[in-house]
Amino acid sequence: MTTLRMARLERQITVAAVVLPFLGFIVALWLLWGGAVTGLDLAILAVMYVLVGFGVTIGFHRMLTHRSFEAKPWLRGTLAILGSMSVQGAVIHWVADHRKHHTFTDEEGDPHSPHTNDAAGWRGVLRGLWHSHMGWLFDGERSSARRFAPDLRKDPLIRKIDTLFPLWAVLGLAIPAVAGFILSGFEPIAALTAFVWAGLVRVFLLHHATWSVNSICHMYGKRPFETEDESRNNWLVAFVSLGEGWHHSHHAFPTSARHGLQRLQFDPSYALIKLFERLGWATNVKQPKPEQLEAKRADRPAAPATPSAEADAAPATQERELVGAGDRS
Repeated sequence: MTTLRMARLERQITVAAVVLPFLGFIVALWLLWGGAVTGLDLAILAVMYVLVGFGVTIGFHRMLTHRSFEAKPWLRGTLAILGSMSVQGAVIHWVADHRKHHTFTDEEGDPHSPHTNDAAGWRGVLRGLWHSHMGWLFDGERSSARRFAPDLRKDPLIRKIDTLFPLWAVLGLAIPAVAGFILSGFEPIAALTAFVWAGLVRVFLLHHATWSVNSICHMYGKRPFETEDESRNNWLVAFVSLGEGWHHSHHAFPTSARHGLQRLQFDPSYALIKLFERLGWATNVKQPKPEQLEAKRADRPAAPATPSAEADAAPATQERELVGAGDRS
């Protein structure tokens, strides 16, 4: 298949992956208005949202993109398959996009920054929000997996899962329908409503939860650490994205398995990683030490510049590049 045909096919798949769940959401609203939704539909929706969401947050993001922990092969494969059911793209492509984002955060080359357009005022804000939220998906520019994910291209398990992405996407829609059919006592209408709610609506909701990290968390929220980008911590996004909304903390310490670095910050993805560790399924779980947190706090007292202080700051400056990405050239 030629590069032009591949690009056209990817664009068509992207449009379908965005439009079909949206249409499903519209149908779901109509069903809700007519009372055609059951507790079973919502229960299957909740279970699929959490399982597939963890596939993205723990599998795609923290494990594969940033290598913040190591997992047993069966768990590694399971998380990658669950993440693929989110219909956010094949795993290697997803990782390449995100590593590129960290390499060029909020600069030219960042695939989904809200700060790289030239418009001023409210037009610039709206254009930036649109581009970073979902407009970038239609740009047709593909991040180089050869450059940004060479480790995954050499991983037989992940490469096989990447190749079978269409199968995982279909399974992510079929499983809710089958579950609804069986758990309802084999009622066909239950299969249909479960497909709409726990299939299409779940994809729609998870899409926008993930995309909100790209858009809202680079414009609105708090910045407790010193970073060279415009990332923000946003508690509401953290809630709907299973802990990913502590995005500024993540940019300050990209290899950390824990994103909710401050007390009472909701981060169920990290809690599950710690459970995996206790069960012996995950090892080498990374998080910053207290002195590293303190060194990057934005509100810490300014210290006199000395040669030793500059030497101590070097690892923190380099942390932004420790994401498994290529260089910036």
